[in-house]
Amino acid sequence: MADGAFEGVVLGGGYSTRFGDEDKALAELRGRPLLAHVVSRLGRVCDRVVLNCREEQAESHRAAVENCDVPVAVAVDPEPDRGPMAGIAAGLRAVEAEYAAVVACDMPFLDPEFLRYLRRRAEGRDAAVPQREDEWYQTTQAVYSAAAMADACERALERGEGKILAALEELDWATVGEADIEAHAAADTFENVNTREELAAAERKLRDE
Repeated sequence: MADGAFEGVVLGGGYSTRFGDEDKALAELRGRPLLAHVVSRLGRVCDRVVLNCREEQAESHRAAVENCDVPVAVAVDPEPDRGPMAGIAAGLRAVEAEYAAVVACDMPFLDPEFLRYLRRRAEGRDAAVPQREDEWYQTTQAVYSAAAMADACERALERGEGKILAALEELDWATVGEADIEAHAAADTFENVNTREELAAAERKLRDE
């Protein structure tokens, strides 16, 4: 992978319990799978995208993004049901670039230019992570040094820790605060789709754009 390359990892291995029986990543939004919306936005700033999912999802997730204009790889969870930190580790292990954006599969409005800004903020460090004014860290719309974060996640999992912040605490990372978020990100970049009602709201929003 060439110097300066930037990749993306999409976390799609959850069970979407609030969404119902359907795999949320494959739910249709304006005629395309939700996952395809996320990958297409990543493709504006990333040279390659890695889909993290469970083994039984791999074929359907790859098929869902086959028309997205960006190279795609799949990183299957080596052990199922270990949570998002395990998914981050698996996805980042498949990354070929030094840095990668990690995003959830349910963020159809993520701002590609904000990811580009996070990549700049992460330069020379292990991560750049947004923090909202309510002190909530957006660890699944952040940029990480692929090797450093994968290592930290794996160590945290070995200790029996499940929270992504447990891995981050080992690293040298930049906090991107509310003022920088407002200056560099679209207002809806963190909006996600957890329920069918939120999917319907996203449908209306895209229709009105």
